[in-house]
Amino acid sequence: MRVPAGRTTTVLAGALLLLVTGCSSKDEGENLKTIEPATAAVSPATVAPPAGTVRPLPGAVETAAFDPKTGTVALLTPDADRLLLLPAADPAAAPREVQLPGGVANLGAARDGVLLVPAGRAVVRVDLASGQTTTVEVDGDVSSAALLESGATAVGTSDGSVLVLDSAGKETERISGLASVDALGVTGEQLTALDRRQTSVTEIDIPDKHLGRALRAGEGATNLTTDHFGRVLVTDTRGGELIALTTDPLMMRQRFPVPNSPYGIAYDDTANLVWVTLTGSNEVIGYDLSTGIPVEKRRFPTVRQPNAVAVDPGTGTLFVGSAIGDGLQSIDTKAQS
Repeated sequence: MRVPAGRTTTVLAGALLLLVTGCSSKDEGENLKTIEPATAAVSPATVAPPAGTVRPLPGAVETAAFDPKTGTVALLTPDADRLLLLPAADPAAAPREVQLPGGVANLGAARDGVLLVPAGRAVVRVDLASGQTTTVEVDGDVSSAALLESGATAVGTSDGSVLVLDSAGKETERISGLASVDALGVTGEQLTALDRRQTSVTEIDIPDKHLGRALRAGEGATNLTTDHFGRVLVTDTRGGELIALTTDPLMMRQRFPVPNSPYGIAYDDTANLVWVTLTGSNEVIGYDLSTGIPVEKRRFPTVRQPNAVAVDPGTGTLFVGSAIGDGLQSIDTKAQS
């Protein structure tokens, strides 16, 4: 679903980065002008007790995802060698541990009880109900992965390619030309890639096998999520902004200043709030995007170094993970209204 024009503020100046009309080569991707990727700010000591409850975990948490079908919170450790699975209804339960091959990894959105985990030169497909895994080897260093509407798998590589794998894990398409593919967003049949080294967001035209329109995403974009309106929401960590784009065609709609190093991002499709963690101040903020400019609705103190955030849209519960080992925070946003 596209967002009605009346609900958004269009921003065009300086936004258009490039429009690619043909297939790109690997060499083009390697010769692109790039920047040092932005990272989360090192958090100061906490000055307020974290909201909600905090439970210890066997390690730090770098990224998180929530699966509505199974009610599972998935947490990835920084060394990427194990995935922790927790039932949202009982966050105090002992986590199930799923061993991974390792490698640099970033969790995308879970889909129908399945989560894809990039792991070195492979993608691990995790059945969140059973914890069983299937590993698919890939010709490239995997940095992101996403399940498509068609049932195929999109894989992003650290050298800027997007691969499409069929249900048997066979590569059917390879679209190159980016510097890196650090996150993938799926909105309907549209696929969008975040490139941290170019701080850009780019359409991936799978049917025509090429890169589509690309937009600059601030000064140092780090993470993205999508919502049921078909928007792509991005944290510009270095520039201190929350950026909202629509797809088909890709267009920037909103840019809003968010101080203190915005980093983790998740969207509650029931409450229609985008949640952004601030690693510079150990906070998480909920924004309403419906009026054309983000409006802050909620703000909570968090655990130190809140790099990871996920939300249960059924209950509104937030899960914030500490990247320095201070545990997993659960915030019942409805109870704390």
